[in-house]
Amino acid sequence: MYNNGYERTVAVPEARSQASTIFLAKVFNWMAIGLGLTGVMAFLVANSATAMQIFIMNPLMRWGLIIAELGLVFYLSARVMRLSPQAATALFVIYSALNGITLSVILQVYTATSVAGTFFITAGMFGAMAIYGMVTKKDLSSLGSFMFMGLIGIVIASVVNIFMQSSMMAWVISGLGVIIFTGLTAYDVQKITQIGAAGIMSEGEAAIRRGAIMGALALYLDFINLFLSLLHFMGNRE
Repeated sequence: MYNNGYERTVAVPEARSQASTIFLAKVFNWMAIGLGLTGVMAFLVANSATAMQIFIMNPLMRWGLIIAELGLVFYLSARVMRLSPQAATALFVIYSALNGITLSVILQVYTATSVAGTFFITAGMFGAMAIYGMVTKKDLSSLGSFMFMGLIGIVIASVVNIFMQSSMMAWVISGLGVIIFTGLTAYDVQKITQIGAAGIMSEGEAAIRRGAIMGALALYLDFINLFLSLLHFMGNRE
């Protein structure tokens, strides 16, 4: 009887750890799909004069894309767990594609070498913070709250700087962005790991897919924004 009880107490943490690992892998798979789609769309648009003329050079279309992206990401963030798995997946894919169109401009502004170099550095930093978020025993909730307040601050500062056009403020915003999105990466990975351990893998395929899309969107945004912040410092202009 003692042995059976001991085996059960050991098995429960192991089962939770395995479920958490499987769920996290699903999240990273969808994040990779989103990043891949964004990269493909950015490359295709940047290498098409017609597409650049339609989407980037046309101010009305460019702002329309930005507004559509913001609407999609806010809607998906707020309602992803109430959508059907197919709808959540479709919205995530559409958002990733639209983001690729708007980000195509960086391939026109910065050299391909500096973009590629910044991408690999971003991947390294992101990976390191993701591992930290997975293995640390420290509760990162307070860090997440602090970083979220910082995120609101840089969003407001970015809007103000649209009108001020201050290069100094742009540098400060980018520097804060690097700090904030590295911190958010660790926090989001820990939160996703906890969701996996809490039993989402036993709630059915629909819940798993919605949860994976929710996590993928959070990590996708962390990666993209960290990349853009670093590119401001490391990118060499054409």
